[in-house]
Amino acid sequence: MGSMFRSEEVALVQLFLPTAAAYACVSQLGELGLVEFRDLNASVSAFQRRFVVDVRRCEELEKTFAFLQEEVRQAGLTLPLPEGALPAPLPRDLLRIQEETDRLAQELQVVRGNRQALRAQLHQLQLHSAVLGQGHGPSLAASHTDGPLERTPLLQSPGGPHQDLRVNFVAGAVEPHKAAALERLLWRACHGFLIASFRDVEQPLEGPVTGEPATWVTFLISYWGEQIGQKIRKITDCFHCHVFPFVEQEEARRAALQQLQQQSQELQEVLGETEHFLSQVLGRVQRLLPPWQVQIRKMKAVYLALNQCSVSTTHKCLIAEAWCATRDLPTLQQALQGSSCSPSLAGRGWRVRASLKAPAISLVCLSACRVPQSEAGVSAVVHRIPCRDMPPTLIRTNRFTASFQGIVDAYGVGRYQEVNPAPYTIITFPFLFAVMFGDVGHGLLMFLFALAMVLAENRPAVKTAQNEIWRTFFEGRYLLLLMGLFSVYTGFIYNECFSCATAVFPSGWSVAAMANQSGWSDAFLAQQPLLSLDPNVTGVFLGPYPFGIDPVWSLAVNHLSFLNSFKMKMSVILGVTHMTFGVVLGVFNHMHFGQWHRLLLETLPELVFLLGLFGYLVFLVAYKWLRVTAASAASAPSILIHFINMFLFSSSPTNRPLFSGQEVVQPTLVVLALAMVPVLLLGTPLFLHREHRRCHSRRRQQPDKDTAGLLDLPDTSLASQGSDEEKAGCPGDQAEAEFVLSEVFMHQAIHTIEFCLGCISNTASYLRLWALSLAHAQLSQVLWAMVMRAGLSLGGEMGVAAVVLVPVFAAFAVMTVAILLVMEGLSAFLHALRLHWVEFQNKFYSGTGYKLSPFTFAVEGE
Repeated sequence: MGSMFRSEEVALVQLFLPTAAAYACVSQLGELGLVEFRDLNASVSAFQRRFVVDVRRCEELEKTFAFLQEEVRQAGLTLPLPEGALPAPLPRDLLRIQEETDRLAQELQVVRGNRQALRAQLHQLQLHSAVLGQGHGPSLAASHTDGPLERTPLLQSPGGPHQDLRVNFVAGAVEPHKAAALERLLWRACHGFLIASFRDVEQPLEGPVTGEPATWVTFLISYWGEQIGQKIRKITDCFHCHVFPFVEQEEARRAALQQLQQQSQELQEVLGETEHFLSQVLGRVQRLLPPWQVQIRKMKAVYLALNQCSVSTTHKCLIAEAWCATRDLPTLQQALQGSSCSPSLAGRGWRVRASLKAPAISLVCLSACRVPQSEAGVSAVVHRIPCRDMPPTLIRTNRFTASFQGIVDAYGVGRYQEVNPAPYTIITFPFLFAVMFGDVGHGLLMFLFALAMVLAENRPAVKTAQNEIWRTFFEGRYLLLLMGLFSVYTGFIYNECFSCATAVFPSGWSVAAMANQSGWSDAFLAQQPLLSLDPNVTGVFLGPYPFGIDPVWSLAVNHLSFLNSFKMKMSVILGVTHMTFGVVLGVFNHMHFGQWHRLLLETLPELVFLLGLFGYLVFLVAYKWLRVTAASAASAPSILIHFINMFLFSSSPTNRPLFSGQEVVQPTLVVLALAMVPVLLLGTPLFLHREHRRCHSRRRQQPDKDTAGLLDLPDTSLASQGSDEEKAGCPGDQAEAEFVLSEVFMHQAIHTIEFCLGCISNTASYLRLWALSLAHAQLSQVLWAMVMRAGLSLGGEMGVAAVVLVPVFAAFAVMTVAILLVMEGLSAFLHALRLHWVEFQNKFYSGTGYKLSPFTFAVEGE
């Protein structure tokens, strides 16, 4: 029976799936998430399996989907979440999806390419228009020269030696960061035999690739001579300049400019139509891609699961093995029958009956008899098979228990049918955290924050948030809720609310009675800065505070000493109780697995060792609290000295005994605890060795006895889940051959040393409850004194209005949340984790199991 206290019973089942119905059956199992398939083709490489071609087709489709998704992202669009439950597509639908996907991808590539070409062409036209429209002209070229060149004419007079030369022009555009280098290189390479003019384009132009506006610099270079022109063209090519034709006549340039503007306008209209068609294609992609992604992922998962199945000798069915919860077996049978009995499979001539108990397969030939069409379908076979492997651990959780189960599984997944600590962690973990974080105000803030997440947990915006820190808090909202609630509870016990005590009930101490019976005068009160309340005076101490610590202690000078003593002893008591509870939980494991000898040889010695030493320390603390009164408090014996003398087998004359016979009880407990160490070390190995020899001798006396076959054996998956050394008591040659006495001794020695030393170190480790609680209280008190008290006193002295004190309250709130709730809360959380993992779970929890990972279509976004 499955529950939170122990993992559910899991069985190994064998599935016989007809070849024609295998895909539908596995697809239905993926929708239900009932089974975890075992790989029956572990020795076969992934490239040699039956459905590797189908898997590759799905992977090729996923690559095409990734291309389409990237195109949608580059367009600034988002893919919507698929609506409704989408089943895995039929194999015949894969070709349709592939054709439509390829057509969409091809259309996108063509349209993207056309748009890119149109943008590049439009960009060239705009640059050409900017070059012609910048006002460069031959008449302006001379204005860029200086010195003697200003008085030298550019062209010789007719009839001179250079009468055949003519001025040529090179016009174009270059990026701004290259303009200065281009100008310097032209001047140096051509030795000044040119005139260059560079101007910035007035309006930025849209880039053809990125689509972002960019500035350009146009240039006009006038030169003469063919060699100079070749140099200029090579240099502009090296700088990747856009060079355009340039005519000297003004009218021709204007006509060319008008023609360029007309071409630009026509290109913009064509580009607009292209953008519109591209938006239509992207809209189809947005509508079709999300459901296709889900369906192809499911199809790929189905084929990967089918690749784990083996083929029967007749090649008519696939054989699969899977782990399944026992209570889900009827649902599994019903799902397979509904998936395999389809009209397309009718008339095959075979009908297969499913059986959950009988290991044999029942086949009924229908070739010689007439069967109705509804009964002539092919049904899958499900039957349970025995297995000696340890089954996986299955513990069902809900939104409340998932975070607590995650804390347990972070230490390690429990073995099959082992006691699950999660139900107890629901109480112990928040409580230990609250012991270190006890404050009514801080706990209330944490509780309200968690409560807000709980109330908004069904909102889509909250559930689909992708922030990693937010997801961490949201997944642990119920854990935070209980942590805050328990912190409020322990805060009432400590009587602390933002480090301030609250007088909910009347105090148990009376100052008036002390003043009346002690004769305090005005002169005495003026001379004494501190006054002491003596509980032995009648009427001074009226009784204990109804709940928690009396608020009068917050005014006392010895407040810190009192809390230190109280919290230290409380930590020891909680620690020993917690460890003892862990050892007791191990009893249920031994009883469930039939390891009765462990109750006597392990659990009993562990309890005697733990309680004989540290349980006795808890007894001394409780006894002193109950027996020592205020009148005898000054002469009360020291528990620490008694505990040290207990291990030294000595006594102190100045430290009187707490009770009669204490000198005899203490050495007896130490000797008894030390005597449990060899029992814990040698008991289990010697017992298993004796059982091994007894089984071996029994088999030698009955050599002719036939051993039961695998199919005739009962389901041994429960009885064989003990530790490795327990196999000495199991039947079978394999179990006997695996028993090695030296390994059992080594395993038990490690367990004994770990437990004995752990009892000492773990008890000291629980003192972190005292240390963290004290640190949290002191830090909260310092923060209150530095911010609130100082700000309020300063505001009162200056006589400012209450509105001016808003920054003081804001600073206190921010520092409280940042330092106390986040930093101190995280520290207390980590310490509580350590206490649960090492000090509690380690006493009975192995953490060597593995989870049941059912085959399910857990597709994100579905």
